[in-house]
Amino acid sequence: MALYKALFYFMQYTWDDIFGQEKVKTILNKIIHSDRVPNSFLFAGIGGIGKEFTAIRFTQLLNIKADPNISPKLIKAIEHLNEPYLKYIMPLPRGKNELEQHGPLEKLSEEEITKIKEEFEKKSNNPYHQISIPKANNIKINSIRDIKKFLSIAFEDINFRTVLISNAHLMSEAAQNALLKSLEEPPRGIIFILCTPYPSLLRETIRSRCWQINFSPLSDADVKQILIKYYDTAEKDAESAARFSGGSITAALYLLENDPDFLLEKTIVILRNSFGRKINTAYSEFEFILKENNSQLLKLLIQLMLIWMNDVQKQRLGKENIQFNDYLETMQKFNSKFPDLQLKEIVKELETFINLIDSNVNINLVVINLIFELGNLTNTFHTPSVKL
Repeated sequence: MALYKALFYFMQYTWDDIFGQEKVKTILNKIIHSDRVPNSFLFAGIGGIGKEFTAIRFTQLLNIKADPNISPKLIKAIEHLNEPYLKYIMPLPRGKNELEQHGPLEKLSEEEITKIKEEFEKKSNNPYHQISIPKANNIKINSIRDIKKFLSIAFEDINFRTVLISNAHLMSEAAQNALLKSLEEPPRGIIFILCTPYPSLLRETIRSRCWQINFSPLSDADVKQILIKYYDTAEKDAESAARFSGGSITAALYLLENDPDFLLEKTIVILRNSFGRKINTAYSEFEFILKENNSQLLKLLIQLMLIWMNDVQKQRLGKENIQFNDYLETMQKFNSKFPDLQLKEIVKELETFINLIDSNVNINLVVINLIFELGNLTNTFHTPSVKL
């Protein structure tokens, strides 16, 4: 009877509840059923698409395959990010008077420790939750050095344990050097999984030691279902946010938190004034972002600009599936006013500015340069009789 209960319990651990990523799941499934499991993986892809959820589920499925009689409690412990079964490394704030020899949490305040525990609890209950800690801008070298303690623990009741590094690109050069030593000769049964949207920011010596698996943006349908299932979002709101999310749950949640209609209209107004070389007016439209120094909101706004420009191109070519579908009349007027925009160059520039934000460039400088660059990419400035 106990065996049947265990089998019934393990049936819930499949790839089915991970939305999208069919190619990724196929690759990992083959690895699970093979005789050779790589020691290190690099999960690459934009934020908010399930890379960490996949890493956690991969660890669970590996252990179930290796030992069908494994205790359900151990499998659940992996899901809850519990050591010594899974070590979760993420960006953390720097504590007062913290030195490299201190533990990663040793000098943090009680308030910061409480926040970290709360975020871990949310992650345990919602695998798509993105842990966010104030002032956590990089992965500290003492977090990487702490891996040695994890590796030194011999644990015979589980076959595979995982070191999961979230936002691995935020490791400093020193932290990456420290990690490299652990990657060179990991103990048997230890798997490193580095998750990042920016694999190019990792040292080549690290990338070369990892099996890179590329994740794709989610479909609008998948984003919608995740928002409904894990965030209790109303269907209409979930559908609207999914359409402009670019396949990212993170972007969809930012839209929902910041009034989607407001952001969509801001996108159009900023582009119109920038292309019209109304520098001061365009700059003033960013005030709500600059006031809070909100780099993630600025990134979302630029992503919306990318969607708008792609839609402009679609309309020019007579294609369907326009995401700004409720703004078709505005888009027609926009095309009439700016018929000679260098669309490919504009898209390229917008992508460059997104990368600058991710590189922690001052967002005020990003905004100023963005406005000027967009104005410079206007081939011919028209003043038609029809106004937007």
